[in-house]
Parts: sequence; C-alpha cells; structure tokens
Amino acid sequence: MADIKIEGLEETDELCHAPALGCCGLSEKGNTVILSELTNKKVKCSHRIELAVLREDRNPDREIIIGINPKLGETIAEACLQKNCIDGLTNVQSYRRETKIMNSRFDFTGIDEKGREFIMEIKSVPLADYVDVPKREKKNYQREIEEAAQDDKIAYFPDGYRKNSTAVVSPRALKHINELKKIATTTNKRTILCFIIQRTDVKQFQPSNIDLIYKSAVIDAWKVGVEIKTLQVDWTKEGECRFVRNDLPICMDEYCFETDPKK
Repeated sequence: MADIKIEGLEETDELCHAPALGCCGLSEKGNTVILSELTNKKVKCSHRIELAVLREDRNPDREIIIGINPKLGETIAEACLQKNCIDGLTNVQSYRRETKIMNSRFDFTGIDEKGREFIMEIKSVPLADYVDVPKREKKNYQREIEEAAQDDKIAYFPDGYRKNSTAVVSPRALKHINELKKIATTTNKRTILCFIIQRTDVKQFQPSNIDLIYKSAVIDAWKVGVEIKTLQVDWTKEGECRFVRNDLPICMDEYCFETDPKK
C-alpha cells in the first residue's frame, strides 16, 4: 500500500495499491506514477500504481514511462502471442493461461505452430541502469556512468529487497527457472523464459549480477535447451502500450545474442 497525492487533488491523500512496492526507487516518496482507478467497492484502495515516470538529472525535460506493475507483463505477453510478435512462437495452435506443472504455476502453456507443446514463463523487467552492479559498488563506475549515452542502459532482472547480499532476490523466480530446466531435460516440450522489457532507454538485457545464483541458473537452463526471449515495449502517459522489438540483445557472461540461437 502507498499514500499518494493525485494531481489536482493535492490537499488529500488516497490509499493506493502498490503491487511492485517501491520498485527499487521508481515508486517511492517524491516520484511521479500513473494510476488506474479501482472500481471494486470491496477493496480499500481507490487506485493501483501501473506506470512510473522517470526523469534523469542529465536530461530532466525528458520523461521515460516505465511499466512497473508485474502483472502487466502477462497481459503484454498474451497480446504478443495473439499478434504473432514473439520470435519463434508465431501462429500457435492454442494456448491457455496459468497451468500448474510440478511445483509451479506457469504463465502460459500451449501448442506451437508445428504441434509441439510449449511452456512459457513471463518475467516483467522495469529496471535498468548504466552498470549492473550492487548499489554499494556504483561509486567505482562513475566514469562509465557519466560517459554512457542516456539510452545505453542495461535492463536487468531481478533486483529487490533481501536480508543479505548472498540471499536469492526471488526464490519464486529461481524455482521457475530450475523447473523449466528439469522439464527441458526430461520431456520434449519447449520451455521458454520470456522477459518483458517495459522501457525503451536500454541497449541490452541480462540476468542480473546482483543475484549471481539466479543468473547462473538461467545460463545453465539455457545451455540445456530453455529458450530465453525478450519483448520490449513502449508506454505512453495515457496508458497505451506499443510493441517495439522482440530481439533486444541478451547477454549472459561470454554469451550475447539478439535471438535465441537454438530456435
């Protein structure tokens, strides 16, 4: 939950649902966010935070709109499935949402164009920075940060609160990739991990160095057949979402590619 002030109604506070909490600084005190209105009278909140408005010191007149509600990723992925915007997963014969397999509930399962079963998990990516290192280490990269172009950020996943620097950021995300890996090595089903990049000021995506356990799990899963995909979208302040590309470069240590070379 968050207390918010709505533009034009600054004299009052509203209770708002913040599904991404502070989203690592994108929806904390002093930030500008874009809301949807909740009409369900049974909930305590009048609004929900959907998008964040980012303004950087180097170009304060430019606004970057970022999708920060994690559930937006699934909605975007479904629209891309329907409009054949996912590289290597076009003209699917059928699909359904949220299927329980093993100990996970995966976002999509279905039959691809060639009649092969697929399982696809979606991860929403609102975060990006000029360097992908823990906050305490950024002081060592000031030159790289200052010399980088504004749109040369690295989109990364995951990040967030954890008790200590060696803990996994998202045990749930780690479970998903490990179970996709197991399915890939024991069945003939296609297993896909798709990252939805919800901003346009980036040059590449990578599993984050902030959580090396998760990053290693993603690389190991990719090596045995789990497909890694990206979808990049652009948001407007009016809440319109536009497809940008399905081939944002993916970098994992020495591996860097625009589309999954296996598919």
